Amino acid sequence: MGQPTERDNDAPEPNTSPADGAPEATAPEPDAPEHEAPYVPPVKAYERPAVTYRPPTETVSTSEPTQALPVVIGSVALPAQPAAAAGAKPVEVPPLTAATTWTVSAPQPAETTTVLGAVPASGPAASGPESSGPGPSGPGSNRPSGILGGLVGDGQPSRAPRALLGAGIVLVVLAGLYTGAQWLVSDKVASGTHVAGVDIGGLSSQEAKDQLDAGLSARAKEPVQVTAGDAHTTLDPTTAGLKLDAAATVAQLTGFSMSPAHLWNHLFGGSDVAPVVSVDDAHLKTAVDGLVESLATPPVDGTVTFTDGQPVATAAKDGAKVTASDATHALTTRWLVTTGSIDLPTEAVAPQITQSETDAALTQAKKIVSAPVTVTVGDQKPELPADALASAASFQPVDGNLKLTVDGAQLVDAVVARTNNLLTNPQDAHFEFQGGTPVVVGGESGTSLDPDALAAAVQKAATGDNRTAAVKLTQRDPQDSKAALQGMGVKEVVSAFDTPLTPEPVRTANLARAAQLLTGHLVKPGETFSLTQAIGPITTANGYQSAGVISNGVHTEGIGGGLSQMATTTYNAGFFAGFENVEHRPHSVWFTRYPAGREATMAVGSLDMRFKNNSPYGAVMQAYIQGGRLHVQIWSTKYFTVQTSASPKTNVVPTTTVHRSGANCAAYVGGQDGFTITNYRQVFHGTDKVIDEHFTWTYKPDNPVVCDAGGAPPAGPDSGAGDN
Repeated sequence: MGQPTERDNDAPEPNTSPADGAPEATAPEPDAPEHEAPYVPPVKAYERPAVTYRPPTETVSTSEPTQALPVVIGSVALPAQPAAAAGAKPVEVPPLTAATTWTVSAPQPAETTTVLGAVPASGPAASGPESSGPGPSGPGSNRPSGILGGLVGDGQPSRAPRALLGAGIVLVVLAGLYTGAQWLVSDKVASGTHVAGVDIGGLSSQEAKDQLDAGLSARAKEPVQVTAGDAHTTLDPTTAGLKLDAAATVAQLTGFSMSPAHLWNHLFGGSDVAPVVSVDDAHLKTAVDGLVESLATPPVDGTVTFTDGQPVATAAKDGAKVTASDATHALTTRWLVTTGSIDLPTEAVAPQITQSETDAALTQAKKIVSAPVTVTVGDQKPELPADALASAASFQPVDGNLKLTVDGAQLVDAVVARTNNLLTNPQDAHFEFQGGTPVVVGGESGTSLDPDALAAAVQKAATGDNRTAAVKLTQRDPQDSKAALQGMGVKEVVSAFDTPLTPEPVRTANLARAAQLLTGHLVKPGETFSLTQAIGPITTANGYQSAGVISNGVHTEGIGGGLSQMATTTYNAGFFAGFENVEHRPHSVWFTRYPAGREATMAVGSLDMRFKNNSPYGAVMQAYIQGGRLHVQIWSTKYFTVQTSASPKTNVVPTTTVHRSGANCAAYVGGQDGFTITNYRQVFHGTDKVIDEHFTWTYKPDNPVVCDAGGAPPAGPDSGAGDN
């Protein structure tokens, strides 16, 4: 650092003192020229920082310096050294030469100072006694002694900026090399990269895209097999909104990136990569909903049934279902990647009737058929065997349980079949005409078994240890009691109508049988009367014979011929009683024995005559043949007043002769001309008009028929042929 300039040359260095008894050191006389001494800048004592003393390491190395210090050419003036003893000679400093290199190692780690022409320490000053007082070169001093003592402190250059600068330059160079390497591989796919089995390694972006399109486009259109447990189906990826996005797939593998993994893949090879799939959410949702429904496996509820009198159980089994979220995830992540079928995860669906409930019901079923059940009723004790019990018993699922039910009606039949005259049937009350007036007869009660009570008793006995069921007979009232019919107000004739008979006996016999069946028929208030039900069935077994009818416009014969006269007569009886018309149709041609436009025909299975009793009283029908006429009367309580009228005949069409041939031809002399007519009816209850109606009908001409090939003599219109 140089010598201080603000003190005498002979003055001692601050903070130092000479050793006891030693002469003061004097500056040596320079032997070298003045210009060879190094320049030491003046430093004030108070500006010099305190430096901890570091003893020099006396190690000399002739190796190449690791860091160069300033080169000093010439002699270096050293500070005055204290004399070791009286009469000691000054230390001779040999001149510096360029051929000598000294390296002084200070106690700093990994640091070496190289000085050209350094002077080794020798002489009495170097080997003399150490000073006990503080001083710049004493052992207690914080400043090092030797030839580098003047370079410690402000005069020593710092190495940190140069080290940082060098490190920064290295980092910049490395960063540049890294960035350049990433840029060079930015448009290339790493070698060894595969997408859904297609090798695109080492290709440019466009080449890789073309390779994916060529390798996967056909596969992307193929139906996909989808399985879920035991269920399986197929899925059309196009319909499901799934599409390969080759450009996006390549884009995630190329392009400039600073990611180390990106460069690593290029240096050491890529791997299998999943393709990017474009998804139409709406179409995929529709497809997934269909998959969820079609791949669902319903659970199997446990059941217990009786087969050949023995209980048989069906084991309960879990079902399976696919959730929409799982199916969506599997399809969007595994399509094109998975070879073969895509397996969808399933969730178990528990049955409502579990195996434990099934086992409990089976135990109960075995108990039921383990022995017969004896039923005690009245003075009889029928025994129901195991097969009868099994036939009436069943297990039904109710609120997740198998509930035992017993058919009481079936048990009643089983008990009655094993007893003698146990039950008596009730007799419904009905109307009979006695002395020409309706009288209520019958209505007696019978005996029965209550099906519910019998079922409860038998079930308790069959599932318990006491195999006996005690029940009582109950009274069974008739559907129509005598009191109920007597209260219906059937007391007078409220309507009557009659029509003339024809000279055909068979036809008259059919009408007599129909009158017998119709008489006493009750039409309750609000009930609809049906003629075919009241006098049917129209069969020979029920007393009817074959007579003239009209079939498809042809006069022929059929069972029940002539019954249309009963339909016409009964229709008019209901018409004048004020009852509501429900169904009727006139004949296709007009017969003069009936009122024009106010008559009816019938055909079993296609045409009926019906009216509704719209009064609050019951109505009893009465029919009979008397005085060559068919009579129909309705007994009830007078409730309605009826007013009727008819229009003149219009649109008259004269008859024309029809010629026919064949063995089945039936000659006919012909009837009335065709025409149109309208009938009117108003029905009053007191002053209130309850019905105001009209009915228009058009008749065809009743043409005569001539059989050109002969045949039976022609029948006249009054013979009744074809009346039905």
